[in-house]
Amino acid sequence: MIEVVVASYNIHRGVGMDRRLDLGRLAEVIAETKADVVGLQEVIREKGHEHADQAAFLADRLGMELVMGETRAHGSGTYGNAVLTRLPVVGSARCDLSWRRREARGCLRVDVGVGATVLHVFNCHLGLDLRERRRQLDLLGGFIAVSHQLPGPRVLMGDFNEWHFGPITRGLRREFSSPMRRMRRTHPSWFPLFKLDRLYWDTALECREFRAHRSRLARQASDHLPVVCTLRVKM
Repeated sequence: MIEVVVASYNIHRGVGMDRRLDLGRLAEVIAETKADVVGLQEVIREKGHEHADQAAFLADRLGMELVMGETRAHGSGTYGNAVLTRLPVVGSARCDLSWRRREARGCLRVDVGVGATVLHVFNCHLGLDLRERRRQLDLLGGFIAVSHQLPGPRVLMGDFNEWHFGPITRGLRREFSSPMRRMRRTHPSWFPLFKLDRLYWDTALECREFRAHRSRLARQASDHLPVVCTLRVKM
């Protein structure tokens, strides 16, 4: 068995609760989690000053490999989800979850090597409207279903924007039947009330720990707290 720490973190475009853009602070929070793989949402990639390409800055600061899943244009660059990993990347794919004229959304799948096993990590950010999320659940389900053809277990993470128990929770519990029913409050970070940020995993993976990372710095760096899980991967 090999232990892998995975995390999901909505970085709020790099802006903290004090309204300061501080990517160095976000890098420190991610480092605190000791994550081997982290899925980030609300990430900006532009050219210009050092902090313009947020994904590249964080990857470089943390010494991790970057895979970006763009969802839309942003200024002179792009915006979307990113995966940073210390594990070797062996593949990736992206699914468009956009619905009608709502903000463009997506899911990024990154396949990483864990010894002789391939772990499929899905990182997504769903919409704010209930009808939108229902449609996105269908699209996400189709994207995840394709992964059944791929060898290796799956982890799904992201900001699901489901403020109360609803169809997203019910649907994903059917797909991921692992006993993870320990969702943690993550938003707003300074006094978390809502379980927006979540992790799901296949029964082939054994959970050793699941938590929201509540350090003093994490309460300031973004409006979301990271969620962190230590998983044991069978070899």
